[in-house]
Amino acid sequence: MKAVRVHAFGEADVLTFEDVDDPRPGHGQVLVKLEAVGVNPVETYIRAGAYALLPDLPYIPGGDAEGTIAELGAGVSGLSIGERVYVAAPVSSGSYAQMMCVSADAVHPLHDRVSFAQGAAVGVPYATAYRALFQKAEAKAGETVFVHGASGAVGIASVQLARAHGMRVVGSAGTERGMALVESHGADCVLDHTKPDYMDELASFTGGNGPEVIVEMLANVNLNRDLAAIARFGRVIIVGNRGPTEIDARQTMGKDSSVRGMALWNASDAELASAHAALVAGLANGTLNPVVGRELPLAEAAAAHVTVLEPGAYGKIVLVP
Repeated sequence: MKAVRVHAFGEADVLTFEDVDDPRPGHGQVLVKLEAVGVNPVETYIRAGAYALLPDLPYIPGGDAEGTIAELGAGVSGLSIGERVYVAAPVSSGSYAQMMCVSADAVHPLHDRVSFAQGAAVGVPYATAYRALFQKAEAKAGETVFVHGASGAVGIASVQLARAHGMRVVGSAGTERGMALVESHGADCVLDHTKPDYMDELASFTGGNGPEVIVEMLANVNLNRDLAAIARFGRVIIVGNRGPTEIDARQTMGKDSSVRGMALWNASDAELASAHAALVAGLANGTLNPVVGRELPLAEAAAAHVTVLEPGAYGKIVLVP
């Protein structure tokens, strides 16, 4: 089969498109014929060798994908050949390929209303958003959430999940196209985070009280602003960060606010099972609608790794095997 492999950590050009042996499922695994593959920023950090957990070389990147089950390994029950599934596996599990073998626990049924490309946009973005909102922030219906950087895949997932949970949603984006996208997916208020006074608009929308929850996509730029804006007893959840930052920690004291980091790979099996049970239901009933901003051939994975880090995020980038 064709796959993208990394033989040495480095820039995007270390992603090589090559022939590899077809995988075969072991005990408890399934073989999935892939129709679409999701690209996540974390995969660029791993490829560059700048992440806490690095795979052995060479490796095939990726964990998000969509396809049909082609073969069942020994000991697998409850799944059938030909079944349409989305894959939510660890991020270096080998989804940048035409086929992949994963644990049966990493595949989830995908409703027919969801396209192949949309199915590849579920795993990391929606599980991250669910964990941020409900397992880390303990968000409640009636609270206000500010999704700071809402036009990307995790941001749109956060907007949709928060709205479905009965929260008031404020989202920000850096382009008119991104702002229109955030509004179309249910945000009550959309801010242009390229404007110098956009945090004043957030304060105005919340009556000066601030949001109870902030889901932060770029903490190295925004965290100190978040601490100034958050409500009393509020929770800032850090989903994304690309460098060091300086904050005034005193801002947390008078409000008893908190900053909580998260990484999806820290979630327990029970937390992941709970998240994906909710996501499967939301995809089936129409509450959740993943946005695909761009599709590229699998051979252009290097271009996808450059694009996914550029400003002006718009949904998910998907590779097509």
